[in-house]
Amino acid sequence: MAQKSPKNEPAASEPSFDQRIERLEAIVAELEQGKVGLEEAIARYQEGTELVRRCRELLDSYQRRVEELTEAGSKPYAGDPDAKG
Repeated sequence: MAQKSPKNEPAASEPSFDQRIERLEAIVAELEQGKVGLEEAIARYQEGTELVRRCRELLDSYQRRVEELTEAGSKPYAGDPDAKG
């Protein structure tokens, strides 16, 4: 049975965080050059805002994972002779 990815993590078919950032950079470059028409610029801007929203969600998810891993790693295991008790 396949495992489900956590709520805010990208599915295998979705672009990765890095791919989203690369696309966002490409959109910014296109808009800064000013060579796209108004309608296309608005469409690119909308795509960019969605990319930013999804990247923020992913960063929040990754931050929670790091916090959970840090917390789990700081707990002494049962019988740890170095644990303060």
